[in-house]
Amino acid sequence: MSETRKLAAILAADVVGYSRLAGVDEDRTLARLRALRSDLLDPAIAVHIGRVVKRTGDGTLVEFRSVVDAVRCAIEVQNAMLERNAGVPPDRRIEFRIGVHIGDIVEEGDGDLMGDGVNIAARLEGIAEPNGICLSGAAYEQVRDKLKVDFEDLGDKELKNIARPVRVYRVAFDRHIASVSTVPDLSGGRLAPPDKPSIAVLPFQNMSGDPEQEYFGDGIAEDIITALSKLRGFFVIARNSSFAYKGKAPDIRQVTRELGVRYVLEGSVRKAGERLRVTGQLIDAASGNHIWAERYDRPASDIFAVQDEITHSVVAAIEPQIYAAERLRLQSKAPESLDAWGCVVRAMPYIWTWVIQDEDTGINLLKRAIELDPHYARARSLLAWAFATRVISGNLEFEQGISSALALAQGAIDLDPDDAWAHFAAGYISAFSRRFGPAVEELNEALQRNPNFAFVHIILGVAYGYAGLAEDGLPPPRQLRSSNSGP
Repeated sequence: MSETRKLAAILAADVVGYSRLAGVDEDRTLARLRALRSDLLDPAIAVHIGRVVKRTGDGTLVEFRSVVDAVRCAIEVQNAMLERNAGVPPDRRIEFRIGVHIGDIVEEGDGDLMGDGVNIAARLEGIAEPNGICLSGAAYEQVRDKLKVDFEDLGDKELKNIARPVRVYRVAFDRHIASVSTVPDLSGGRLAPPDKPSIAVLPFQNMSGDPEQEYFGDGIAEDIITALSKLRGFFVIARNSSFAYKGKAPDIRQVTRELGVRYVLEGSVRKAGERLRVTGQLIDAASGNHIWAERYDRPASDIFAVQDEITHSVVAAIEPQIYAAERLRLQSKAPESLDAWGCVVRAMPYIWTWVIQDEDTGINLLKRAIELDPHYARARSLLAWAFATRVISGNLEFEQGISSALALAQGAIDLDPDDAWAHFAAGYISAFSRRFGPAVEELNEALQRNPNFAFVHIILGVAYGYAGLAEDGLPPPRQLRSSNSGP
């Protein structure tokens, strides 16, 4: 069997106290672990360009091309687990510990990895705390200036079967873990919705009686899940969990209790002759009210084009509806009681009015959000936008305002390079300051992360026009088709 030596970033993860959890309720523990793998671990690994090398019971070994990607993936997983464990009794929580190392490894012909590089990552995982991430000194040196994360130096550690002591650093999650541990238990083992918008997309019902149309409804639901997952502010339940309700007619309240979400999107597909009718409705689980509903009538001649068009239309429509519903939900809370997400949601309507008194309110809320969470990219993106609008309206000196806005936008990109809003803010400010090359680049980056971001399409078209590249701003002919819904 051939083998190859190479340098790679290795992430090792396992479940804390897995044997105890399995001993109490093996079937339930296995089901929860499978759901976490399909809903959280595998998507996070894919987003950060990782490769699952192998799984050993409750353990996972992953190879990354970049240590930065490996640590970002680890942080995303641990943050998500803190949210998912909110309200779950400590003795029933599934908690991961993670080790990350970069080193020389041996890749065998079947893709398996061997060598000290792998062993060190596994030993680092073994000394990590529950919900913790430990890095080797080699990995830390690669990420220390690239991630806005606090690290604690644990000194040199003797690791089992490793010849020399290894310098170890840990990601400082303490304040987040402490806040989660104070959340009270929920009766009946129900999952509590996370603070940010949480949504489950149920499989679309086939109402035509034609089994061949089943794949079309499933495809639309899967595409919507994928598109919503790209919206950084949303917590989206993965396909494997939401499709457990396929072929059933569950009560929406049951779905929200079992999946821990605040919003549910459901719909149906019906074909009659050469026409397709797709309906969709977004439901606020707390009230049971429909906050959005739409019907799409389309010719069935190009089934995949129709599927893409409806997916884009649905995602573009429901994102602002969810933000509006979140604002209503948080209106009754006192500003001082809001978390960072709540401050951002409350700020949104104020920063779009171009009224200086409203802008003051929005800017103060966004500054409060940054105080509460200095690593919250979305708050910095919107604050950058607010400063830029003040410059445009003549309420802020040009050089000072543009400099502050660009610094905030770049800070947001550094914190979360995958947030479309961060690239939008940088692109908008660059366009307004007549830096059209960087503007076009950043706005296109935003669209890669969220193709359904309507405002970015508008500003990108303007940037192309002012840059003398009007033809580049025209979409290909297929995208010019009308997307108006049927009567």
